[in-house]
Amino acid sequence: MTDEQYYTLIHPYQDAMNLILTRLKILNHTTYESEDFQPIHSITNRIKEKGSIENKLRKKHASTSVRDAKALLQDIAGVRVICFFEKDIRHLVECLRKQSDLIVIKEKDYISTPKPNGYRSYHMIIGVPIYYMDGMEYYPVEIQFRTISMDFWAAMEHRICYKNQPFNELEMKNAFLQYSEILEKMEKSFEVYSENCS
Repeated sequence: MTDEQYYTLIHPYQDAMNLILTRLKILNHTTYESEDFQPIHSITNRIKEKGSIENKLRKKHASTSVRDAKALLQDIAGVRVICFFEKDIRHLVECLRKQSDLIVIKEKDYISTPKPNGYRSYHMIIGVPIYYMDGMEYYPVEIQFRTISMDFWAAMEHRICYKNQPFNELEMKNAFLQYSEILEKMEKSFEVYSENCS
């Protein structure tokens, strides 16, 4: 894949991602009656870099062509939404499901069923319609929903464990699972306080 092919490839994914970002910003200030209780703490986004796309395609034993990238990868465009509480995630997910022009391609609920190491998050891949002069095509955008505590846990796990082999891998896995459970309890306690204040 040449640089020129890469930039041509990602252009509609950027458009699809920008449309999702706009939808999320609108939902953030219309979800609850009071603007003091917006569900979203922060949003980040990214488009996969050329090298990252090519590496992922090689892992799938595919060519590094634009055609294979479009056919095999659903995370070229990615959005991470950090919410305050789990109920905010559930509400935003339901709101996106109800938007008739969007297609839910895939969902993974790692909140109800955390990964064995304690990772918790809600993943969606949404097909977003991009209109051209002569037609329309759907492009996937991956959305990861986390609460602040889930994001804190994931950042620490990534910082400590990613590409580093812990001195005692089993001990570290057990520790991170325990920390995930502690953070979940803390979050639920804060949520009770939040409901009493609203």
